[in-house]
Amino acid sequence: MPVTPALDPDVLRRQDPELADILRGELDRQTTTLQLTAAENFASPAVLAALGSPMANKYAEGYPGARFHGGCAFADAAEHLAVERARELFGAGHANVQPHTGSSAVLAAYAALLSPGDTVLALGLPHGGHLSHGSPANLSGRWFDFVAYGLDPETGLVDHDQVRRLAREHRPKAIVCGSTAYPRHLDHAFFREVADEVGAYLIVDAAHPLGLVAGGAAPNPVPYADVVCATTHKVLRGPRGGLILCRAALAERVDRAVFPFTQGGAQMNVVAAKAVAFGEAATPEFGAYAHRVVDNARVLAARLAAEGLAVTTGGTDTHLITVDPAPLGVDGRTARGLLAAAGLVLDCCPLPHTEDRGLRLGTAAITTQGMGEAEMHRVAALLAGAVRGDFAPGTVRAEVRELTGAFSPYPA
Repeated sequence: MPVTPALDPDVLRRQDPELADILRGELDRQTTTLQLTAAENFASPAVLAALGSPMANKYAEGYPGARFHGGCAFADAAEHLAVERARELFGAGHANVQPHTGSSAVLAAYAALLSPGDTVLALGLPHGGHLSHGSPANLSGRWFDFVAYGLDPETGLVDHDQVRRLAREHRPKAIVCGSTAYPRHLDHAFFREVADEVGAYLIVDAAHPLGLVAGGAAPNPVPYADVVCATTHKVLRGPRGGLILCRAALAERVDRAVFPFTQGGAQMNVVAAKAVAFGEAATPEFGAYAHRVVDNARVLAARLAAEGLAVTTGGTDTHLITVDPAPLGVDGRTARGLLAAAGLVLDCCPLPHTEDRGLRLGTAAITTQGMGEAEMHRVAALLAGAVRGDFAPGTVRAEVRELTGAFSPYPA
């Protein structure tokens, strides 16, 4: 059987060496620096193979059995496989695997359940909400009337009393339960109770924790939500893309909201790669991985606190940690720059009830590399030392290279 050009590692270098060098540079960057960005991970070789497969050539607008293009038999089979694996993995009545991104999934959920001008209750952006949860720069904030709930200033946890009070006052059409920078498990049963009390839909944005859910390391929102929106590329370790899970009764509305209302044809290579990721996530090995991710995050959070950083909520239940570097004498943006120069890659995030920004980091990628408790101690020391200025950036960078050299995400 001839080698498929997309799977031939030398074809790009022969045809376009300039771009090949760029891609090689990116691989080197990923494998010689510490990937602590909470929203990123290392996809498996099988996922990458599906992304680079001939399915990338196929235009399959519509849904299996009702496409607008011919020659879709194998595209239909791939999508059926992805849908059934997702349904079984999360216990959902229906799954739509076509959303291009997590934001696309959230906007499609709004399109399925709401009309322009409807009121939506969601976590405020300064408290860790996502752009698609009502930012005025986003379609969500322009089409719908968002009311923001927040975090308790003492505990840093979701203020349940405020959620209930605002829901009773504003009678939203939907309540969004989810965050981009909240390190604790959300109480889905509580949000379901409030939604039922005011007659609202419950939309859970599980973009960050869904991989933990798949591995049994976080509570499953599916039994409580009307619609669950997520990404497939964070802890789930699949391709960059979105996913919607919903009750069977909402399947037609959700599907029509994705296509044809908010998207055109599906990216069938990505759909195929999602099927691979769902299959991998159903294995005992992935379950063990998901629990190690959380164990590593808890150790790392505790060590960062011991190094003098202020860890919000006092720790984490998930892969995600948010910290304030101010006790070390720098603000979040400055700290991020110092860390980037030293080879530690992470994000800034808002710090609730202040005008300052903190650091958001996660353990999904470094756990994929095989790092454990001992490495979390070392990562915390390197991070704090780089922020405090204990070492020259080159010294930290050399230690980072040594560490990543011992834990390759793609061992030969």
